[in-house]
Amino acid sequence: MIATAARAQEPVEQIMAKVAANQDRLQEMRSAFVYHQDLLIRFKRGNGRTAREELREYTVTPGANNSRKSLDWFTGRYEKDGKLTEYYDPGYNYKDVDIDGDLINDLADDLANEKQSRDGIACELFPLTTPEQKKYSFTLQGAEEYRGKGVYRITFKPRKEEWSGDDGTPWTGEILVDIQDYQPVFVSTHLAKGLPVVVKTLLGTNLKGLGFKLTYDKFDEGLWFPVTYGAEFELKAVFFYRRKISIALNNSGFKHAQVETKVSYDEPLQIEKSMKVKEVESSLPPAPP
Repeated sequence: MIATAARAQEPVEQIMAKVAANQDRLQEMRSAFVYHQDLLIRFKRGNGRTAREELREYTVTPGANNSRKSLDWFTGRYEKDGKLTEYYDPGYNYKDVDIDGDLINDLADDLANEKQSRDGIACELFPLTTPEQKKYSFTLQGAEEYRGKGVYRITFKPRKEEWSGDDGTPWTGEILVDIQDYQPVFVSTHLAKGLPVVVKTLLGTNLKGLGFKLTYDKFDEGLWFPVTYGAEFELKAVFFYRRKISIALNNSGFKHAQVETKVSYDEPLQIEKSMKVKEVESSLPPAPP
């Protein structure tokens, strides 16, 4: 039986209040850990061919109020005249007007390097903290098992009477909450009502299918940490520009910061690059049925 019938079906408000309290508490715990992060961003043209892709590897050291990222390794490729050419400097532009080059660099910073977050993930994308939860209404759909854990399945949508333009971008989606620890295991979001996203680099464009997936896992000392984060959506702009954009982030190698504050990684061989790309892009699990 899943946690004694999910503890007699607790009210959803009580469940989410515990989730918010745990998020605040674990933000402090995460400041004691350093970890490794892989970030893959890929742009594809309307014909399905790769237009640009970048793979970044970081060492992340969370601080008291934010996270500090040092770039350990980088490789990128852009398509020109039917051929993919490699480059090795972030922010590289191979022509005067290089929309892909500017946008891919901005996305890496905007979506995975939130300065006020200890894990680098923008909190407004996922309504888990107390301030963000106030903007949404939650519905408990029941209890079930997911990846060997008993979880609550909870859906959410914006509170119409409490939403304003200053609140950012409204999302709708679902959360799987661990029944024992009241921690999110899986969060899936997508834009509510097709309203524009707050990310500055995408304002004024036509977006299709924008949403994010985030998974957590439990480590030593009861620490829950986001381990995978990703999105896939279509972007159209200025009549001629169209890209299918995919983002895959993977966190690993968690260590106590006071024991080892710098993790070094040998420069990968070229054959390892393709293996690493495949590993990162396949890291996100499918949405629960």
